[in-house]
Amino acid sequence: MGNERRLLTLVVCLVLGSGLIAAVLGASRAAGPHAGAGAAAGPAAGDYVDIRDVPRAPAAAPAGPDTSAGSVAVACGRNEQGHYNEDNLVVSPGLRAGAHHTHAYVGNLSTDAMSTDASLDAAATSCTGGDRSTYYWPVLRRLDRQGTRPHEGAAGHGNQGEILPEASVLVEFRGSPAGKVVPMPRFLRGMTGDAVAFTAGSDADVRARWGCSGSPDRATTHYPRCPAGDRVTRTLVFPSCWNGLDTASAGHRSHLRFPGAGGLCPQDTFAVPELRISLSYEVPSGVAVALDSFPEQRHSPRTDHGMFVNAMTDRQMAAVVACLNEGRDCRM
Repeated sequence: MGNERRLLTLVVCLVLGSGLIAAVLGASRAAGPHAGAGAAAGPAAGDYVDIRDVPRAPAAAPAGPDTSAGSVAVACGRNEQGHYNEDNLVVSPGLRAGAHHTHAYVGNLSTDAMSTDASLDAAATSCTGGDRSTYYWPVLRRLDRQGTRPHEGAAGHGNQGEILPEASVLVEFRGSPAGKVVPMPRFLRGMTGDAVAFTAGSDADVRARWGCSGSPDRATTHYPRCPAGDRVTRTLVFPSCWNGLDTASAGHRSHLRFPGAGGLCPQDTFAVPELRISLSYEVPSGVAVALDSFPEQRHSPRTDHGMFVNAMTDRQMAAVVACLNEGRDCRM
């Protein structure tokens, strides 16, 4: 009788063990090529591409009459002040370390999770023209060096390595190819990209484009391998069709939407200045890079994203709109 019980116990253990192994293997397969290294896994080899293998983009159509073909460059530096934190005022206001990864900032020097419209309006700024808006994005890291400075380990969640400083930052507003633009309201919140694109099952909200400084006509959603001497580039284009009512919304996407074909805004929305943030980095040849991300996103380049809060004065925003609608190229 004892032998029969021991045999039955052995059979049950074998069955349960086989099921557990199958479940683990199934989960690993479902996770795809990024799986297998815990929170620090990724990026995968398939996340990188030689820029020479990326097709050239077609030339943009010329602007027609009665459009807003101007541009405004806002000089805000390249985060020489070392403004980093793990907060996200747009997505997680009031929650310290709510981003779970590190953001870099230009513009408003006070921005953190506890910022309010009033505190932003009273703070100093890195923008030489006095724009107190805040512009921010996840940091890019080089994986061949361990980070030792503040914020290089504070985010945790598998975000490791030395933070690459931006070699250049261009904050720029552009007009609409479909008509004139109207002013953004003060303290409008905006977001571009999808921080959970790796697990989202869709690239519908993937917006950031990567490239190399020597190939401005090639853009990709992969990390680019650039020729020696080129900088790695990131371009973050924000939605520019405002619903005319709200400065924020649940999910952060319904109050400010992207234009459709030909730059036409969806019904019941109004074209406002289109924000573009262009970043570049000096990446040594052969060095792998990774974007800060949530651990389950495996540092996928498709998860790149950016946020802003418009804290320009009404006078500053009016000057931006006038420049765009008159087709001029301006600086502030």
